[in-house]
Amino acid sequence: MNEHIAPTVSERDHPLTPEAIRLIATIDEAGSFAAAARVLGKVPSALSYSVRQLEDALDVLLFDRASRTAVLTPAGRELLVEGRRLLLEMDAVASRVKRVASGWEGQLAIAANALLCPHTLLDLVDGFYAQRDTARLPPPTRIRLRQEVLSGTWEALLSGAADLAIGVDADDTRVSGVQVEALGDIPFVFVVAPHHPLARVAEPLDPAMIRMHRAVAIADSAMKLSPVSRNLLPGQDVLTVPTLDMKIDAQLRGLGCGFLPEARVRAHIEAGRLVEKATGEDKVARFTIAWRSAGQRGRALDWWLQQLASPRTRRALLEGVPA
Repeated sequence: MNEHIAPTVSERDHPLTPEAIRLIATIDEAGSFAAAARVLGKVPSALSYSVRQLEDALDVLLFDRASRTAVLTPAGRELLVEGRRLLLEMDAVASRVKRVASGWEGQLAIAANALLCPHTLLDLVDGFYAQRDTARLPPPTRIRLRQEVLSGTWEALLSGAADLAIGVDADDTRVSGVQVEALGDIPFVFVVAPHHPLARVAEPLDPAMIRMHRAVAIADSAMKLSPVSRNLLPGQDVLTVPTLDMKIDAQLRGLGCGFLPEARVRAHIEAGRLVEKATGEDKVARFTIAWRSAGQRGRALDWWLQQLASPRTRRALLEGVPA
């Protein structure tokens, strides 16, 4: 025999509708059922019936029946406060949906290489939200920034976790089906702390000498693609850290040696906190911008690609100089 199981509130139409919230608000603002009935053009008994239905469905008392006026109980007051918040959120969602329908993406996820200037990225975000439509509203697109390292930038794009990848390794040709444009180059310098043993070694440093000392490297953020490493020598001891800032800090402390973006450590070199050492070879990393080519481009992605086409913006991302 099949037993009948009553549906839960979540399995049937919820009694707490926008109309119900507005009804409670009107009664509270009017001060009585009779006054609220006049505002709504209904008879008081119809309002009382609707409120009792809502109370029965929620199994709570919303109005104090001992009072001659419409006085909310603590539960009724909480329902009204939270209900008004829900109404505002629903209006905001409706507004976002209308604007998204005009060509804006609901969300744009951007994977940015950890070597790029974070301040310039935030300047771009600031510029994006500074846009205004005819109603003086900013774009409805939510921006989600991700910081990635090495293959992780590709992986974020290919896995769908990102819609736009800024700072993809130009030498990585393992992928297809994406649009790619050049971003630019970042020159690297080999630096050590003044108290590091290599600071006193004659230049140029040869690989055998460098191999004897611990390197500091940033971990590849890829989880599925084969991770890669840069500028490490076979057999060299390695301290692996998660971010560029931590790598710089580790080398400032003398915990290891290694190549760092010249623009990001220029001030440390000029102040004597780091010592630049020649190695007999120039290290330059080439980067690109990539986005998925399938599907129609939205207005948010178009805006970002237009900004990234500017040589000044690219220079600011790569070198950390004002755009």
